[in-house]
Amino acid sequence: MPLLRLIFKNLRRNVLRTILTALGTIALVCVVTLIWSILSLLDQVTAEKSNNFKAIVTERWQIPSRLPYAYVAGLADGAASHPGDIRPMDSMSWQFYGGTIDPGKMTRENFVFAFALQPKKLATMMDDLDSLPPNEARELQDNIKKLEQNKRGLIVGIERLAALNKRVGERIKIFSFNFKDIDLEFEIVGEFPDGRYNQSCAMNCDYLNDALDDYPRTHAGQKHPLADKSVSLMWLRVADSDSFGRIAGQIMSSPSFTDPAVKCETASSGISSFLDAYKDLIWGMRWLLAPAILATLSLVLANAISISVRERRMEVAVFKVLGFRPSHILFLVLGEAVAIGALSGGFSTAATFLLVNRVMGGLKFPIAFFPSFTIPISALWWGPVVGGLTSLAGAIFPAWTACRIKVSEVFARVA
Repeated sequence: MPLLRLIFKNLRRNVLRTILTALGTIALVCVVTLIWSILSLLDQVTAEKSNNFKAIVTERWQIPSRLPYAYVAGLADGAASHPGDIRPMDSMSWQFYGGTIDPGKMTRENFVFAFALQPKKLATMMDDLDSLPPNEARELQDNIKKLEQNKRGLIVGIERLAALNKRVGERIKIFSFNFKDIDLEFEIVGEFPDGRYNQSCAMNCDYLNDALDDYPRTHAGQKHPLADKSVSLMWLRVADSDSFGRIAGQIMSSPSFTDPAVKCETASSGISSFLDAYKDLIWGMRWLLAPAILATLSLVLANAISISVRERRMEVAVFKVLGFRPSHILFLVLGEAVAIGALSGGFSTAATFLLVNRVMGGLKFPIAFFPSFTIPISALWWGPVVGGLTSLAGAIFPAWTACRIKVSEVFARVA
């Protein structure tokens, strides 16, 4: 206990240096926390699950995937056609409808990206929306009913609604750039819960499919170019890995899905494929940027502790005369460094957690179909650990130097 009290007294001896060291630690730990939060979510969504996981069915030989809507019913059954075949627990088709509300001036603010799907699947198949708190789940169910009753309805994320400068109940017209000439009018019937879908929208797939069916009537009998390939992908929920293997085999061997051919893979594998375009960025964040920041943090703390040790050579010599052992000196120097690092790191992650999650509504760093990232609750222990360990690593050499200070040399210089 006396040594611990002495450690915290030493931190107050040069308040300016302690504050500057703490601020540097706070800034660098904040950056590491942001990087690790992004990587943590990407690792989570690309990790295989042992049960109750999802599979993705996409076109086998083409990117972006384009499947006929006629495939949806068969894929929803897992291509089950023989006794003993198994079916998915649930399913959902995705059609991507993107456009702008101002074709004369396309900007990020007036851009709209919508998932065209069966409304009821929002509550059962969409990640994060199938595990909402009771009050948010009730509100989502109300919006789903509106979307089912109003084919022209649109559920919009909170941030996208603000960017469009629209409110629930207003009407908008979207001029599509991927379904050319399929420009649709919508009524905004609700908002997504705050979180992952703040920048997204959801529409009733019947509205899009009816517009594709109606296209020949206004275009001299010509079908829309995407009429027979409007589905981007199909989600299937299966019970476990064995069920996935059987359903994947049923789908891949079915003659109903050969033109175009399809592939069935786990959701983690499918998402990994979507992230291939970002693999260099992710690799750089994981193996270059984060380690470089940790090394910088260690050097910052090493420099601060080294200066402190040089200034206190006389004090260390006096301690040795009073009976302090080298292990005591080592503990004092390392303890001072770890205290600064751990306390500053803990403050940094706590402040980052509150700022990003509560104030900013997530870190706006779009990767693939992840528009933003939040700080996980587990990050609250990252800060003290990162700050403490990096400061410990940086203080080893200064602490060893302090242990080797010779009393005779110090007092000889004074004499």
